[in-house]
Amino acid sequence: MMPHVLTRSLDRSATLFLIVVAACGVLIPLSNLLLPSGSMLQVPTYLVALFGKYVCYAILALSIDLIWGYCGILSLGHGAFFALGGYAMGMYLMRQIGERGVYGNADLPDFMVFLNWQELPWFWHGFDQLWFALLMVGLVPGLLAFVFGYLAFRSRVTGVYLSIITQALTYALMLAFYRNEMGFGGNNGLTDFKDLMGFSLQDDRTRVALFVLSAVALAGGYVACRGIVASRLGRLMIAIRDAEGRARFLGYRVEHVKLAVFTFSAVLAGIAGALYVPQVGIINPNEFSPLNSIEIVIWVAVGGRATLYGAAAGALLVNYAKTYFTGALPEVWLFALGGLFVLVTLLLPRGIAGLLRRRRPA
Repeated sequence: MMPHVLTRSLDRSATLFLIVVAACGVLIPLSNLLLPSGSMLQVPTYLVALFGKYVCYAILALSIDLIWGYCGILSLGHGAFFALGGYAMGMYLMRQIGERGVYGNADLPDFMVFLNWQELPWFWHGFDQLWFALLMVGLVPGLLAFVFGYLAFRSRVTGVYLSIITQALTYALMLAFYRNEMGFGGNNGLTDFKDLMGFSLQDDRTRVALFVLSAVALAGGYVACRGIVASRLGRLMIAIRDAEGRARFLGYRVEHVKLAVFTFSAVLAGIAGALYVPQVGIINPNEFSPLNSIEIVIWVAVGGRATLYGAAAGALLVNYAKTYFTGALPEVWLFALGGLFVLVTLLLPRGIAGLLRRRRPA
């Protein structure tokens, strides 16, 4: 049954998207590792890391498009799940530093030694093992989303009210993680990572491997999301998005569908955060900022809702523009981002993907 659903879900657009992801996942690493430095076709290591960050953002955009584009759940707090996944991976990377830290303490991270902590907090135990950290990457965001979603959807909170509550959630987490006594590094967060599974994070081959792993995760996340939206569950999601009251009247447990998709989306966002942290080298409370969650929605709107590939493309395009304009015109970037969202809403309500679909010959 599942292979049939996946095969049916891979239409021409989906296949093309996967081919592009696979091509980038192969050609960019080969260009970096095999071509001589200075060659026109050689991709420098710093660009590999930058592209890896963009790919993580594309995975995050998929998680939003799944719930917003197909189920009508506009979350303005998905950055919280992304950050929680990042913190889970960051805690593992901090435990790997050991005696190589500034203070040479094998048990406590440097920031805990600086703050005169005497012992490792209970919630840090287990993060010296990669399998435990990977489990927490999905479990912590998923559990938070499940509890939050259960309370919200059971109470039939929808629309703008749900969006405001999700924004309040990520803002509350941001304030909590800023506090030093929480045990997550406070304002500075977690940084100065050394290696991952014994491989130096500064090594070119490690950065290339992380990029490839991110590309594989993007392809896997896309296939999983396509499988969901092409299934009976996906059709029910669209029915809830378009006429929730009618779906409920027909006897469907709307809150169960929303809860399942919202939880899966949070886990996907957590995976994106876990891949993001070793490539950028830091995770701090700024990742919980409500502005970040609003930006994610803009990526999806620009690329095109309810397309998945459009959401991923929107994340890549907007973040490339952000990288360029924050260097060239840093004082106007936020105005440009807001203007872009307004223009897309007015002129391209279906995003770039919708424009391409209109121009596609019948």
